[in-house]
Amino acid sequence: MTDIGAQVGASLNALTREFDIISHNMANVDTTGFKRRCNSFTQVLAAQEAKQDQSGTAESQGLFDFSQGNLVQTDRTLDLALHGEGFFVIETPEGPVYTRHGVFTTNQNGQIVDTAGRIIAGMAGPLIMPPDVDANDLYVTGDGRAIAGQTEIGKFRIVEFPGSQDKLWAVGQNCFQAPKDVDAVDSVETVVKQGYQESSNVKLVDELVNMILVSRMYEANMRLVSVKKDSTNAALGVAMG
Repeated sequence: MTDIGAQVGASLNALTREFDIISHNMANVDTTGFKRRCNSFTQVLAAQEAKQDQSGTAESQGLFDFSQGNLVQTDRTLDLALHGEGFFVIETPEGPVYTRHGVFTTNQNGQIVDTAGRIIAGMAGPLIMPPDVDANDLYVTGDGRAIAGQTEIGKFRIVEFPGSQDKLWAVGQNCFQAPKDVDAVDSVETVVKQGYQESSNVKLVDELVNMILVSRMYEANMRLVSVKKDSTNAALGVAMG
């Protein structure tokens, strides 16, 4: 027979993790290109309790919600938003990482980089602005071709992960990494919108509702702990006379 105390302890730990996830989502409601993390544990636990099912422990399954965020016009030349399932590719010493945070600039070598100074990948290498062309004169087409003045300097590499997005994991700075067995596929349908930023897909009201639900479930489990403790103390009292 499953130990109820162990179930409650596992539930409390999972609820604490879910509370942290919701708090992190809420903290990034204004972060460009942010993708909320969702967690099904509360819903699973609530369904079990509604059925009075104590036969097992609900599992905490955290996944990212990669749904499209709203596009906000900024008119900044190196603000690039993606409409579709694609990701920009950032080159790092540890390998490529993928992001929807298309807020870019140029470094001292004229290379297009992210806010951390990391090189944004082009289809044939870094995208480099000619020294005699101002960054404000860059034009980016819907399919990602970058044209500086009268010269095409390359094409942004934009990839997607058909059927495998749920395998991506976060690596910080609003970026994701893919397992070695998952291949990035060049995206043909994602549209680049120059002069726009993709807003976070966090819906604050939904997160508040989730936080209330988590808090209530936590309180309910704490009451179970208290009842179990009182029952144990009562049993000990009887045993000791």
